[in-house]
Amino acid sequence: MLTNKPKNIVEVLTTKVAPVSLADAERLAREHFGVSAVASRLDSERDQNFHLKAGDGEEYVMKIANPAEDRQVTNLQTQALLHIAAVDPGFPAPHVFPALRGELEPLIAPGNGAPQIVRLLSFMPGVPLYKVERTSAQRRNLGRCLARLDLALRGFFHPAAGHELLWDIKHASRMRQLLVHIQDGNKRALAERFLNNFEENALPVLPRLRAQVIHSDFHPDNILVDAGDPDAVAGVIDFGDCVHTPLINDLAIACSYHITDTPQPLDFAAELTGAYHKVLPLERAEADLLFDLIAARLVTGVAINGWRAVLYPENAEYIMSNNTQRWRALERFAGLSREQAQNILRRACNME
Repeated sequence: MLTNKPKNIVEVLTTKVAPVSLADAERLAREHFGVSAVASRLDSERDQNFHLKAGDGEEYVMKIANPAEDRQVTNLQTQALLHIAAVDPGFPAPHVFPALRGELEPLIAPGNGAPQIVRLLSFMPGVPLYKVERTSAQRRNLGRCLARLDLALRGFFHPAAGHELLWDIKHASRMRQLLVHIQDGNKRALAERFLNNFEENALPVLPRLRAQVIHSDFHPDNILVDAGDPDAVAGVIDFGDCVHTPLINDLAIACSYHITDTPQPLDFAAELTGAYHKVLPLERAEADLLFDLIAARLVTGVAINGWRAVLYPENAEYIMSNNTQRWRALERFAGLSREQAQNILRRACNME
């Protein structure tokens, strides 16, 4: 299953790495970056991340890359952040700090196996989006923020930008191999239905759409809002899924986290889409595929998490934490025709 693929597709998600201790993280920060700080561990799908609180009050995030990650892919993420800082200096993304010898990605031997890349980033203050109440104004700000980020990235190029990322919507057809891990027959059939829809309607069109490097994970865990004004976006973090793919996929990913239990499940996604469109106008073909791509992203999520939960039963609860929301969204989509969905999203962009 999922064999004969570039190592960064599968091995990065399946390679088990001995954890770097907090004491070692603090030592690495001192030795490589000259930062004396107290470390605490942050959650991550594949890297080891640490929050550093220095004695002078400064805060940082230290990221130790999975040794199975291609070094060029890690560099893609670093260079994307540097590009954003140069093109749109006010955009709220982490800044990259060089090591004492000037390297942005020093190679370290943490004493637990293969050499690994370590990077130091600024810590972004704010409250994770998933912890605050959602509002219409907030969704519009999210749409504008994502469009601004995509505009900042549209001139960015990197040799590793075309790496294959399992989460990339354009690879949704590969999820068929993972559906065996969905035990519920009705849910498995629902996932198959939307994969069929993706392959029939979206897959033939994707190569004709605008493409560029995108963030590719505009998830509520990766968006920070202002503690005093939760409608305002304070930061966008975790550029680990950066990839060159159709531009519309970035919006589809964002929308997949804003499907509602209301009679019209696309209402919130339409608000986000309309705000995005005002900053970075969608083409008609992009708007018409958005529903297909949102559904494909939801299927990708339930399929990959189901597979990983089997691989790591000890972490199954954490891995599967988002699947309830994804299944509910797919079930709501089942009662919506493709034409209805297209009309809603076209109206959001004044394309009628």
